[in-house]
Amino acid sequence: MSVAPSACDFAPVTGEAPAKPSLVGLTRAQLGDALRATGVPERDVRMRVSQLWHWIYFQGASDFDRMLNVSKHLRKDLDARFTLARPAMISQQVSSDGTRKWLFRLAPAPGDLLADKARGAEIECVYIPESDRGTLCVSSQVGCTLTCTFCHTGTQKLVRNLTSQEIVQQLVAARDQLGDYPGLTPPSDGLIPSGEGVRAVSNIVFMGMGEPLYNFDHVCDAIGILSDGDGLSLSKRRITVSTSGVVPEIPRLGEQAGTMLAISLHAVRDDLRETLVPLNKKYPIKELLQACRDYPGLSNARRITFEYVMLKGVNDSPADARELVRLLKGIPAKINLIPFNPWPGAKYECSDWDVIEQFSDIVFNAGYASPVRTPRGRDILAACGQLKSETEKLRARARLMED
Repeated sequence: MSVAPSACDFAPVTGEAPAKPSLVGLTRAQLGDALRATGVPERDVRMRVSQLWHWIYFQGASDFDRMLNVSKHLRKDLDARFTLARPAMISQQVSSDGTRKWLFRLAPAPGDLLADKARGAEIECVYIPESDRGTLCVSSQVGCTLTCTFCHTGTQKLVRNLTSQEIVQQLVAARDQLGDYPGLTPPSDGLIPSGEGVRAVSNIVFMGMGEPLYNFDHVCDAIGILSDGDGLSLSKRRITVSTSGVVPEIPRLGEQAGTMLAISLHAVRDDLRETLVPLNKKYPIKELLQACRDYPGLSNARRITFEYVMLKGVNDSPADARELVRLLKGIPAKINLIPFNPWPGAKYECSDWDVIEQFSDIVFNAGYASPVRTPRGRDILAACGQLKSETEKLRARARLMED
């Protein structure tokens, strides 16, 4: 079934931000603190945390009254102090291939821009359905610091890091929209994977806005919530963190989070990579690949994915392919070839298809899986490298207000 690109109404969210904080997205320790603040005796905190955890993350409760094994008195006290609010969905766009892009507005935070403070910053989140799985691409920052020249998100300045709560809330809000909680109904367009044992969201990739390893602690806390078996219950082998090469944090990611690792490589020479990915000036290719070789848990069953965007006449020659194979020798790896996804003002073009196929053949014949990523959501600017929220416009308005 094909659905033409569409968007929900862009009606503004009115009214002031709720004075009560949301419990959705909190860690177990944070939920414990919230219960203590409500007056729950210490001896009961662990049990009550388990109850809230089940209702918030497994059942997707949006109302305290649904929590039937929690006393009415405690439900009333929780409702007086807290909410179960998710980020506000400002817009939804649905691609002709079923990809969904949401613009979420976060609750106001101290780090937001002057113009944002009354309503909170905004981030984009993308859902990619396939026949047997669904992948949610989440953001870890509002904006980005890295200014990669082929990436639309990189043209948006960093506003702030997301908290672990805000990262987790993206999944909770997405599952609401997809009917992926008990008792909810999936969208009627037939584009959401379904069937016995099939979850609408089965995989998470930290490939949205921002550099995850520049927000390490919050990303790790979020992964702990996402992978908790009593709640959202996503296997760490189905969670992938993508980095442009923040070398010092790569071993910590393996040790503390234990997720799959993806590297945004995109070039085989330092001079070119410094143009495409300026972070390479700080952490050159040799250091980056050594960190990959040392990644905790690396094996043929837990390969590193190397992402390589195909740019016409820039990095797509047979010599580049052969050098890529040489550089990755000895690293259990998969090379994910990404046709460049254009965006307004981009100075690059996508490599011709026969060039991509030749590149893929060289890598494959050297013994590496080299799938060419099918562009998804291009028609709604939801494909890899195309995300950019409205926050940049808000920043411009803030500067005008200050002048």
